[in-house]
Amino acid sequence: MQAKYPSDSLTTLTDLVLPGETNPLNNLFGGELLARMDRAASITARRHSRRICVTASVNHVAFNRAIPLGSVVTVESKVSRTFNTSMEIFIDVWIEDRESGIKNKANEAIYTFVAVDETGRPIQVPPIEPQTPLEKERYDAALRRKQLSLVLAGKMKPNEATELKALFS
Repeated sequence: MQAKYPSDSLTTLTDLVLPGETNPLNNLFGGELLARMDRAASITARRHSRRICVTASVNHVAFNRAIPLGSVVTVESKVSRTFNTSMEIFIDVWIEDRESGIKNKANEAIYTFVAVDETGRPIQVPPIEPQTPLEKERYDAALRRKQLSLVLAGKMKPNEATELKALFS
């Protein structure tokens, strides 16, 4: 299986916030943003694995800034790390200032997708090799997040979580 690079699998979805997608404060519903992030991450996972991919978990979501009605929103997703059959997808959400065109980061999220075959069984995905400093940072942190998740789920003993132990050494 040939290695892929995260920079090759960036998905960018840009859309406008319409009135039917807003809450009483005229900001984008959180659920609407989650759906947009899930769609972008799904495309990224599919492009990387060339397989059907399903959302396994939403590991982290940060709603740091409200996204007002009429905003131009760009959702960028990229594979941050692959494991055997799963992929961690890191998502950045940007708001474009309508006057200046300057983009500011509004939110971020981390999703996990699993590639499956035609019968729904998990299937191996190609590895990635991070290239940029940000890709390397996210790649390294992904293993710590996975180990923490496994420890919390009781699927890994805390003393086996080597990446987590290294944080406290």
